[in-house]
Amino acid sequence: MSLRHAVLGLLSESPASGYDLMKLFNATLANVWPATQSQVYGELNKLTTAGLVEIAAHGPRGRKEYAITDDGLAELRHWLTDITPGGSTRNDSLLRVFFLGIVTPLEAQAYLLQQAELAARTHAECERIDETADWDEEMISVYGRIALEYGLRMTATLEEWARWAADEVTSAKARKASELARGRHEEKPREEDAEREG
Repeated sequence: MSLRHAVLGLLSESPASGYDLMKLFNATLANVWPATQSQVYGELNKLTTAGLVEIAAHGPRGRKEYAITDDGLAELRHWLTDITPGGSTRNDSLLRVFFLGIVTPLEAQAYLLQQAELAARTHAECERIDETADWDEEMISVYGRIALEYGLRMTATLEEWARWAADEVTSAKARKASELARGRHEEKPREEDAEREG
């Protein structure tokens, strides 16, 4: 996903000023694709120059209302139907799990419990959004609720996995693997010291 397509998607619902668009962005897409005000306004300028968005109305104090053009709608449809999502395959949190044997089982467990708590907080925030949002029949609301369900399910699964993993790293098998990994690094300095002395 790109900011370009996020802005086009929001404008496909209805025309909006940059200010209104930013409010809508924060209320709907911030958990999926965060963006700053300067990024959104910059993208609006690029989209206008490219002919994908047009200024539909001018208001007081230089306020501009933007609307998606036919070319913008065609670009959005093309992105939705013809472009395969790239999706990030990198996961810093999970990468660390591969190397938790370098630290003590208690440190590994603390890291995983921290991940579980983070997932629980994110899940609670998704639940708060679900309870307080004004879910209506508009496109962004209907499909936004479907996207929120993804967040609810993923955070619940992540929390469950992290708590399971926190128990797993204290198992006899994990402790043995951790001791072997740490032992290799403790022996190396001793061997280097012996070589220097000899």
